[in-house]
Amino acid sequence: MNNRKITKRTEDYSRWYLDLIEAAELADSSSVRGCMVFRPNGYALWENIQKVLGSAFKVLGIQNAYFPLFIPKNLIEKEAKHVEGFAKECAVVTHHRLEANEEGVLVPTGLLEEPLVVRPTSETIIYSSFQRWIHSYRDLPLLINQWANVVRWEMRPRPFLRTTEFLWQEGHTAHSTEEEAGEMTMRMIEVYRRFVEDHLAIPVVIGKKSEQEKFAGALYTTCLEALMQDGKALQAATSHMLGQNFAKAFDVKFSDQGGEEQFVWQTSWGLSTRIIGALIMVHGDDKGVIIPPKIAALHAVIIPVAVEVGGKEIVQRAYTVAAKLQEQLGITVKIDEGEGRVGAKFFEWEKKGVPIRIEIGPKELAANSLIVVRRDTGEKVLVDDVGVVAHVENTLAAIQKNLFEKALQRQNEHSKKVNSWDEFKEKAVGSGGFLYSHWCGDVACESQIKKETLATIRCIPLNSEDEQGKCVRCGGDSPRRVIFAKAY
Repeated sequence: MNNRKITKRTEDYSRWYLDLIEAAELADSSSVRGCMVFRPNGYALWENIQKVLGSAFKVLGIQNAYFPLFIPKNLIEKEAKHVEGFAKECAVVTHHRLEANEEGVLVPTGLLEEPLVVRPTSETIIYSSFQRWIHSYRDLPLLINQWANVVRWEMRPRPFLRTTEFLWQEGHTAHSTEEEAGEMTMRMIEVYRRFVEDHLAIPVVIGKKSEQEKFAGALYTTCLEALMQDGKALQAATSHMLGQNFAKAFDVKFSDQGGEEQFVWQTSWGLSTRIIGALIMVHGDDKGVIIPPKIAALHAVIIPVAVEVGGKEIVQRAYTVAAKLQEQLGITVKIDEGEGRVGAKFFEWEKKGVPIRIEIGPKELAANSLIVVRRDTGEKVLVDDVGVVAHVENTLAAIQKNLFEKALQRQNEHSKKVNSWDEFKEKAVGSGGFLYSHWCGDVACESQIKKETLATIRCIPLNSEDEQGKCVRCGGDSPRRVIFAKAY
């Protein structure tokens, strides 16, 4: 049990975030700089994410596969923009063994004929396989996903948000036409939107990245942007239209129905464990994390109260209630019979964000009732034993709905149309949020805005209407507003 006090969010947001991770036992530091250990509570969230998203992928005919962790350097170099985008983050293996020198110190020996890059992303290694697998239009579309780890050398690590090694899924598809690949790009960002909003209760904005911010080697990148409680944005997922850039680099061709050779059209898309960081920051409070019921590994905890008075009957009642909830609702329920003060137990489960706490003591035992407590609002309700299943079911749905609506209200309150440069600088440096502003489309102007305020173009919203205006920075003509924000 972790008794460390949680820093208030308004006092030190960064410390609050780290305190919540520690208090909820989601992750731990490791002996490898920049890497983290997923504790069982944290990994259980990732397992549920895999379960829900994996099912959504399979409905679309997407199959899971796995590709090597190591990528030959010559493959990385085949797509120029791609290697330029990732070169500075790559970890490279150059030797294949250690041997003791005369002083007994282990030193690398066995120089490899070609260096191996530890995958920062898998387009290059996967498409070398696609080149061997695809021959005819009958082989298309090819829809592949892999759940994997990725390494990108991170100078400023932060648990879940930025780590040298992180977990993700990456999907890769090949199609016979540009239209089909474009439809797949949009289909997958919509799959992510439904998942993030419906299961994680995090409202998002769908949009396209600017040319400067898009994925290296893509024609265009679509994304989901979420807003954290400190006014910073977080990219929740991306879906990339790759066009034929990688197909031409890796000679991925197919014979069409007329017997003519064509290059395939490709997409890639992904969501990583940084979404757990978003979950913490969007819903957490000064008591700990709050886990939305649809993604929770543990939905309810039952705490027997004053067992020394009610004896075995209270514990037995707890087991009866747990069995009823699990059988009829299919949820996960834990009975906390451990030693310690009841108040400390309450605090412990609040920190871990379990959606519902159920208390059973001598009074509840005598009255055939129990107390149900919501984690999100702290509301306590005395419930008759007969109605507990319906009440818990309705309460879980209410918690899920409330978390989303609360986050959406916060996002709306911190989304502003900004027209002047002075106001832009004030908000970007101060309260933050989504700043809907005009931009001329010039990369140099975009870079200057980032240099002066640290705000970047998070996306060009897909649902944005044409609106003639003047660039917030240079005054040049602009056809629509884009979203600027500081970001994780």
